[in-house]
Amino acid sequence: MNRRGLLALMAALPFANAAQAQIAGGRLVVHDDLTLVHAAPRKISVWLPPGYEASDRAYPVLYMHDGQNLFDAATAYFGEWGVDEHLQRLIANGQVRAPIVVGVWNTDLRLREYVPADLIAALPDDMRADVQAIYGGAPLSDGYVRFLAEELKPFIDRTYRTLPGRDDTTVSGSSMGGLISMYAVMKRPDVFSAAACLSTHWPLKVEGLQAGPQLDAWRERLVAAWTGVIERGLPAPGSHRFYFDRGDETLDQFYAAFQGQVDQTFRRRGYGPGDFRSLVFPGAQHNEASWNSRLDVPLTFLLSPVPQEEARHA
Repeated sequence: MNRRGLLALMAALPFANAAQAQIAGGRLVVHDDLTLVHAAPRKISVWLPPGYEASDRAYPVLYMHDGQNLFDAATAYFGEWGVDEHLQRLIANGQVRAPIVVGVWNTDLRLREYVPADLIAALPDDMRADVQAIYGGAPLSDGYVRFLAEELKPFIDRTYRTLPGRDDTTVSGSSMGGLISMYAVMKRPDVFSAAACLSTHWPLKVEGLQAGPQLDAWRERLVAAWTGVIERGLPAPGSHRFYFDRGDETLDQFYAAFQGQVDQTFRRRGYGPGDFRSLVFPGAQHNEASWNSRLDVPLTFLLSPVPQEEARHA
């Protein structure tokens, strides 16, 4: 795949003038083109769980990136995750707490908004220049995290019946969305308690990374940068949780060596079975169909039916 094709693939731009969403249950509300200070304007899709209108209860909130791919095939560039179908079944079976899900649509700045700025700053000069040339400029992720924490979350808490505390606020995404989910918890541990990161795109690029000395050299330097940034940036274990997974086909085939070193970094910092999970799904590819097929696992991790504060003191 050439560079132009890779950027088109990973940006996953939203379709305009989408038809009315066809969802399995609950209600989907779309807020068009929110005007923002810390990030580019975008759509926000808010999924309200079944029974929301008939009650006065408050709900935990799950923020998810690439919001146009979560609920409706009509707006999804490469297929949808089926978040509404999964959650309706998991809620009915008592496997998760019913959440409000906020789908944050991406824009043509997706790569720059999702790549962690601290990681780019930690790269050797030549690698930093290479990544920024591919991604179209310097990272915008610090502003994107400020938008999530200081603009979007207050708007959601004002508009819907939420449980606004940290323990009831989680974040999730795939590929580059996995990177920014982890980064959001690292940068704003006061706001987000947990992240689920599917098929996390640790290599930052794939063009020219076929097996051989070039891949080995790139990986060695990039792993050193990643592990240093994560070790310095992680909140103390005990109050935050992280989930990672990967497949072993298509883009995911490049992730094993990176994820293994990241896992070791979390464990060195004291994360264990109660607050850290890293899974492999043999045969899974790097696409929405694969993330849809295993979505029950991260949703259950994030939305345990026992509130996390109660679980820690049980």
